[in-house]
Amino acid sequence: MRRVVFNQKGGVGKSSIASNLAAVSAAQGYRTLLIDLDAQANSSHYLTGLSGDALPTGMADYFKQILAGGPGGKKARPPISETRFDNLHLIGATAELADLQSKLEAKHKINKLRKLLLTLSEEYERIYIDTPPALNFYTVSALIAADRCLIPFDCDSFSRQALYSLLDEIEELQEDHNEGLEVEGIVVNQFQPRAALPQQMIDELIAEGLPVLPVHLMSSVRMRESHQACTPLIHFDPRHKLSQQFVELHGHLESA
Repeated sequence: MRRVVFNQKGGVGKSSIASNLAAVSAAQGYRTLLIDLDAQANSSHYLTGLSGDALPTGMADYFKQILAGGPGGKKARPPISETRFDNLHLIGATAELADLQSKLEAKHKINKLRKLLLTLSEEYERIYIDTPPALNFYTVSALIAADRCLIPFDCDSFSRQALYSLLDEIEELQEDHNEGLEVEGIVVNQFQPRAALPQQMIDELIAEGLPVLPVHLMSSVRMRESHQACTPLIHFDPRHKLSQQFVELHGHLESA
């Protein structure tokens, strides 16, 4: 299973959702890999506590091998980092990814990630991919490489309009590059159950036939505290309601 978490809108919780679902997956015994493709490296920091030059070179190292060409480029493999959490490994991101993007585009390396993930799928039962908040080389590579896609969504009108555009773009990419890609669903994040507008918007999206998932992730300061501690919620506070919502969401995805 190769699952990409993607939305072009920033601040909707891509890194939090990718990292926490991967942590739940690993905690439940699946050999799990998280790939960070965002130059901001939020997932990499979250899972390692490292930042700046101390971050694992991961994907930047892999793409530099690809650009170098020759025998080394053909057998390129990124360094994979162990985390403090059993069964959870990371291919990290650094700011260098931003500098490499134009070079990768110029050399038409859009399918390299798919080939890598096919190989890594022999070693890992679950692969999660965190993406930048833009439809760029890295996100398109991830959508081509994945077989499932989750779309984080926060309930406001700007996010709703962006959602329609995003779904159209994914459909076009499915037709042109990856017919096997399945949109698993829309993950409602930072949900406020006592507010009328979020529930109304969710009901309207469901009425339109959009694949809104039944588990909604609540808004909680505990998430920010887990970021500060660089520890996913399932390890930081496993009994918290939001932690249990991630477990429930993971269970729903596994059973679908």
